[in-house]
Amino acid sequence: MSEFLSAPVSRRSVLGGAGGVSLAALLAACSSGSGSTAAGGKFAGTMTFLLPGTAPAGWQAVLAAVNKQLKTDLGFQINPQFISWTDYSTQSLLRFTSGANFDTALQARWLAMNQLVSDKAVIGLNSLYGSGEYADLAGAISPEIIEANRWNGELYGIPQVNGAARIHHYVIRQDLAEQVGAGEITSFDQLEKYWYDVKQKSAGVIPFGLSSNNTRNSVFGPITPVLNPYSWDNRMISAVNFTGESLWFSLSPDGVSTGSSNPVPFWEAEGVVDALNRVRKYYLDGIINKDMLNADSKAVSGLFSAGKYATSWAITDGTSSNAITALAKAVPSAKLANVLPLAGGLESMPYQTFQSDNFVVLNARGQSHESAMQLQNWLSVKKNHDLISYGIEGSDWKASGEDGIQRVSTYDFPGFALCWRVPLERKPVTMSASEERIFEWSKDPKNFELDPYASFIPDVTPVKNENTQLAAVMTQYCKPLFAGAVDVVQGLDNLKKACERAGLAKVQAELAKQADAYLKTKKS
Repeated sequence: MSEFLSAPVSRRSVLGGAGGVSLAALLAACSSGSGSTAAGGKFAGTMTFLLPGTAPAGWQAVLAAVNKQLKTDLGFQINPQFISWTDYSTQSLLRFTSGANFDTALQARWLAMNQLVSDKAVIGLNSLYGSGEYADLAGAISPEIIEANRWNGELYGIPQVNGAARIHHYVIRQDLAEQVGAGEITSFDQLEKYWYDVKQKSAGVIPFGLSSNNTRNSVFGPITPVLNPYSWDNRMISAVNFTGESLWFSLSPDGVSTGSSNPVPFWEAEGVVDALNRVRKYYLDGIINKDMLNADSKAVSGLFSAGKYATSWAITDGTSSNAITALAKAVPSAKLANVLPLAGGLESMPYQTFQSDNFVVLNARGQSHESAMQLQNWLSVKKNHDLISYGIEGSDWKASGEDGIQRVSTYDFPGFALCWRVPLERKPVTMSASEERIFEWSKDPKNFELDPYASFIPDVTPVKNENTQLAAVMTQYCKPLFAGAVDVVQGLDNLKKACERAGLAKVQAELAKQADAYLKTKKS
């Protein structure tokens, strides 16, 4: 997920295209629907979908251009609803469970997709996708990616990808690294030294700025947690949970040969307690921002661009260098570089499931599933993709070569939540050499080893109540630990006791049962 792309307003506000609206008003608007049927039975109303973050600068002009073209091409228009990153997980789930009549939404396993699939709140797409009516969409997403993202044979969302794999990593201020005498950073120890040197020598700069979204997996989780040095040297880590915000479990890497997945809660995984202690020290030493628990992704991104942070979270989607345009205005001498948290660098072959971080899912109560798919198909045409992704050509961006882009305005649309397509994505001319190497590397599946649990999607139904309680426990007790905001010994003790009361034993046993059954299919 590209969370860093997203100054908070009200922490409980929901942001629409022209500004903030109340939750009650948005629910009413979504529930009322705006669909109509034109002659011939085609949908001719307004599609509503949910997006994270805030409406980008210049959005109204772009939306007007998009709707004008959509009306001509497909006969309907769109009205996206933006929800702040801080609230997106809970508020998007609320819209599904309350029966709101929107059409599509960003969803993922790190959100509530497992639960929504179990509840049949989103529809399976096999028949629609396989109908042959959406050729542009099918041509823009490789069959291998589609197959990797089926759950028990069914496709529950359109994968939003601009590469094959996802590696969490860092974008650093290379100019600051040079000032403190840091060479190329290839180990956690070197990175940590850079942070402490910046803290000592660069007044007013926090070494690492993280948002509330990073508290999900700062010390554990799939794809290289960014505050855990153990993961730099150990590329074979399998992690799973029943639903996005619930308890993480570590699975045995020897499961295929032994037949036992042996899931253990994340705190029993090697390196995690050490990482928790490090994070606590970083919190106390001012290495990480003390408001991480409540910091909105957009706000953190803005502070990094303003020169207030020396490091920001990144992922292999080729977008972290976008910050340089705004950063250069605040700090003319600024330079960026990406640091990959793998001891073997680009030769390390880390585990990957090749499952998309993000999906566009179709609400079972949506107005027209066929029209929702038509929209995804329409967004798979280059000129349409360019318009909504980058804005109005000339005013918001200029083409550079075949697939390059020079940003002219600050328009920044969350394409990962709606319209990412590998062959259509443009690379910014500001992309650093280090990011370009990592980005191109991430596109080739041959650079990764398939996670032995890659296609394992646990069914939360048998432990739904316990899992819900565990998710609440994680919010109350675990996130403060992951942010370094509480004493580790006391905080971990409180977390363990709360997990036990919430039904940890039952959830762990059910996960083992399902994962072991999955391993048997790997041997057959």
